[in-house]
Amino acid sequence: MQDHGFAPIPPARPVIGEEEIEAAVRVLRSGMVVQGPEVAAFEEEFSELVAGRHCVAVNSGTSALHLALLALGIGPGDEVIVPSFSFAATANVVRLVGAEPVFADIEPDSFCVDPDAVAAAIGPKTAAIMPVHLYGHPAAMDRIQALAAQHGLAVVEDAAQAHAAALNGTPVGAFGNAAAFSFYPTKNMHSLEGGMITTGDAQVARTLRLLRNQGMEQRYANEIVGANVRLTDVAAAIGRVQLSKLPAWTAQRQANAKFLSEGIKTLVVPPVADGAEHVYHQYTVRVPADREAVQAELTAKGIGNAVYYPTPIHRLKPFAEQGPSSLRAWDLPETERAAAQALSLPVHPSLSQDELDRIVTAVNALEGQL
Repeated sequence: MQDHGFAPIPPARPVIGEEEIEAAVRVLRSGMVVQGPEVAAFEEEFSELVAGRHCVAVNSGTSALHLALLALGIGPGDEVIVPSFSFAATANVVRLVGAEPVFADIEPDSFCVDPDAVAAAIGPKTAAIMPVHLYGHPAAMDRIQALAAQHGLAVVEDAAQAHAAALNGTPVGAFGNAAAFSFYPTKNMHSLEGGMITTGDAQVARTLRLLRNQGMEQRYANEIVGANVRLTDVAAAIGRVQLSKLPAWTAQRQANAKFLSEGIKTLVVPPVADGAEHVYHQYTVRVPADREAVQAELTAKGIGNAVYYPTPIHRLKPFAEQGPSSLRAWDLPETERAAAQALSLPVHPSLSQDELDRIVTAVNALEGQL
């Protein structure tokens, strides 16, 4: 049972305000609802977040990853090194282009892929590395980029959870050959649904625009085989409003995380690497004991919580039972430990001070059962 007198605190709280509603209605009334001026404006404005790179808007973060691999020529016979501690889309898109994911272990502090594990996984078929900026913490891109340059590999950043994160002053989305962002409602900013691909290569950007629109720039003048994964102007208009609010929301997430980290005494709070700008898509602690019991206790007190991700990708059915990867004995101890211990607490910018106090109090009251 939940504590009387307290409303439950959700682990995430998507924001759809009057400005977003007004923007959507404005576009609907204009009649220009697909690939119109809002999409182009959204791409231009988002470019400022990724050091001026080319931006190509699509209908989801998964489509963004998928098209990025296609545009870079990743396909059958290739291997792509990915972390297993991530959402399944990270590896799904590798299979969708006909390539094979090779799973690398993570760093225990950041939950992001370990460059040493990446180095050990590079083989003759390796074509690309796909680091994930998990929970809003940037991966060790300086070391990953060095590995990619040494071995002639492409880098595709999965930045679905890391809008405005940075490492040593360089924003995520501005490191690799391409990067993918998600605008799902629970992300740090959203467009109801949508995604963005960023790249520093003008030719790759043009290929991405062809791929998202049936392979054509001009109607009926198809140049390549493409798909229909365009972003609507309604979604782009909402995304533009959200993008304008992102700096304040990011600062609030960081302030909330600071308060939690200073107040929580019973669990291992998330560290931040030197030079890293963490944007706290999730505030993820480690529970060394009975995580299910801790979850039940927090839920009973109205403290929302969630586990991302309880089953590493390499143990999901499509990857454990099918294809060449099923023949490999993956040795990913940090991935397995994180999957067993990670627990995300509310950190979203809508939290009140009273709610933050309740979270800290409830977590510290767990001391007797840890």
